[in-house]
Amino acid sequence: MIAQMTKKRTMKMIAGMLLLGIVFFTTSTQTYAAAEPDEDYLALVETYGETFDFFTTSTLWTLIAAALVFLMHLGFATLEAGLTRAKNTTNILFKNVFIICMGLFAYAAYGFNAMYPGDFNGIFALGSAITTEAYGNTDFSYGGTALCMTGWADFIFQAMFAATAATIVSGAVAERIKLPSFMVVATILVAFVYPITGSWQWGGGWLSEGGFYDFAGSSLVHAFGGFAALGVVMVLGPRAGKYQADGSIKPILGHSMPLATIGVFLLFLGWFGFNGGSVLSANPEGVSLVFVTTALAAASGGLATMFTAWMVFKKPDLSMSLNGMLAGLVGITAGADSMGPWSAVIVGAIAGVIVVFSVIFFDKIKIDDPVGAISVHGICGIWGTLAVAFFGGGDFMWQLYGTLSISALAFVAGFVISLLVKFTMGIRVSEEEEATGLDIGEHGQEAYPDFSPNSH
Repeated sequence: MIAQMTKKRTMKMIAGMLLLGIVFFTTSTQTYAAAEPDEDYLALVETYGETFDFFTTSTLWTLIAAALVFLMHLGFATLEAGLTRAKNTTNILFKNVFIICMGLFAYAAYGFNAMYPGDFNGIFALGSAITTEAYGNTDFSYGGTALCMTGWADFIFQAMFAATAATIVSGAVAERIKLPSFMVVATILVAFVYPITGSWQWGGGWLSEGGFYDFAGSSLVHAFGGFAALGVVMVLGPRAGKYQADGSIKPILGHSMPLATIGVFLLFLGWFGFNGGSVLSANPEGVSLVFVTTALAAASGGLATMFTAWMVFKKPDLSMSLNGMLAGLVGITAGADSMGPWSAVIVGAIAGVIVVFSVIFFDKIKIDDPVGAISVHGICGIWGTLAVAFFGGGDFMWQLYGTLSISALAFVAGFVISLLVKFTMGIRVSEEEEATGLDIGEHGQEAYPDFSPNSH
């Protein structure tokens, strides 16, 4: 009797579930059937056929690449924090938060239309704010199949690059610059100076017309940031205690190698978007090649630096090896699409050797760069640009003219802007604040309060 009642209840439950399923299916089908078709989408498919799928995929890939470049800012933040002292961690993280926010806003308000001005004199163009009408296309009208994306996708991808230039400066000036002063310097560099050199090549200016080639920015982004940083550092001076009166150099060690390592791996990951997105479409051959050359150059750069530094310093140096991977990435960025995989290996390896001796050189002339940004981005950016002539079919003289012109303007701008800031609002924190740490002096907020000697 009990078994029969249980069976009846089970049958009723199954029947109820089936009924609910039928009702749900019928309702959802009716809702879907009642929805109006997207006439604009259907018109595009009818006009362009299968090529519209390529346009859609290309736009999506560009947006994913922009997101990967955005992730690089987390990589810069953790790398810079890890290679400097714990007492300055909050300050470094704050600067990187400011940079991405300011960079996106300034590029939207002025920089994008100064860097891509259309018809101009080839040297300089005034910028303006982006507008809804100019970038909302959903067809091939923005750039055909070579620049296969909406204008919005192009803007956000390029905006991430612009912010990167200021992030490079952030690491080089760490641990002794006033926060408001850094904010002023970084804003001027990103909003007004970076678009000028960018327009020379990517905006169709004089370098582009002459035959210069920089695929994703070995010079236009990295050398620009590195030499702007050099200009600022020369005004700012070294950290207290770095260079001794007897000429010796006192190492100032970073507080967290795990953070630095995480940062470099995030940068490596983001570089697939940095270089891969610079194909400016989802061209399968182009994107695939760029992924391979980017990865191999990073690997060879890391290996070359490991063994070079090991021979020079008699110990395997992790921080130097991390910078070696970045050196390889910077080196391949100008020619990632124009050379084969084994050429990329050579370019990355040479960059890995260069960065070791560049770091040593700048220390000898008392240019204090806590993270090695000037060497990694500036010097290796020049090498990567020249490498296009050796391995990618570029014209050597135009590669040389281009990289030196971009680096020189960035250096002069960084130096002059810093001097003006120094004499108007001051650029360096006090000796007491530097000794205590910028976290307390500038923010009143420690990154690791539980480990502070003042926390107990």
